[in-house]
Amino acid sequence: MKISVIICTHNPRRDYLVATLAGLCAQTLPTDQWEFLLIDNASEVGREPDADLGWHPGARLIREEKLGLTPARLRGIREAQGDLLVFVDDDNILDPDYLETAQRIAMEKPYLGSWSGQCRGRFDEEPPEWTRRYWGNLAIREFKEDRWSNLPRLADTMPCGAGLCVRREVAMHYLKLNESGQRGFQFDRTGDSLVSGGDNDLAGCACDLGMGVGLIAELGLAHLIPANRLTLDYLCRLAEGICFSGVLLDHSRGYAVNAPRLLRRSLDWGRSLLMDRRHAQVQRSFMRGWKRAIEFIKANDKPEKYK
Repeated sequence: MKISVIICTHNPRRDYLVATLAGLCAQTLPTDQWEFLLIDNASEVGREPDADLGWHPGARLIREEKLGLTPARLRGIREAQGDLLVFVDDDNILDPDYLETAQRIAMEKPYLGSWSGQCRGRFDEEPPEWTRRYWGNLAIREFKEDRWSNLPRLADTMPCGAGLCVRREVAMHYLKLNESGQRGFQFDRTGDSLVSGGDNDLAGCACDLGMGVGLIAELGLAHLIPANRLTLDYLCRLAEGICFSGVLLDHSRGYAVNAPRLLRRSLDWGRSLLMDRRHAQVQRSFMRGWKRAIEFIKANDKPEKYK
């Protein structure tokens, strides 16, 4: 089974990208069993990925001019030739056996269409303790046992974008949804936007095809996290973006989405007033994201109208 490793990057932080590539270079899976696509997503002049790819005979640097993680991923899918696609962020360091394990899982668990693994946080600075409850929003995830389901929006089994493995047919289904206009709204980040959800949409395409999604304990990677992602401002913006895109994704997949009733909104607001100031601000950010999404849905009654 041939693997395509895809990294999408925009104005990458050089030391992070170097560490990510070093992790790929150290993989135990021979390079003749996987190709490597580095997608430069409209990086600014002087901030393009300046990386030595000579260590991999199947490496390609591809420029995608349309800004956004979604267009970059779609370009990677179009260019990929593998049976299994592995999406790696430009701040991920894969464990040395990641690709070898992913290949084995693909053969041993044919019922899985998409999966990911452990995502351990590696912080530039010691993180403030109060931020711990939000580490999940930063894609930090550790667990002891494999778990899977065929439910595309079940948080306990939904893979994350860091190290996301998807079978080719799943990726092609996702590509078709986007090219047919059924995904006119970009659920992934564009520039400085913290809107997210594209990971879940891509992984969830496995369920559309009758396969499952899951988390594999043997798979592991380190997620490099700079200090500015642990500030209150960033975590609030991230919370709002996650909630906003999550509601829109549910709506686009046909789930009923209703605005919180007045009583629930009042209770949430009252609860936030009793919290620590920082937690209250994050809570209110989630609520703003929900409100924005409901207003957006009302203004765009059909998902294909999203712009």
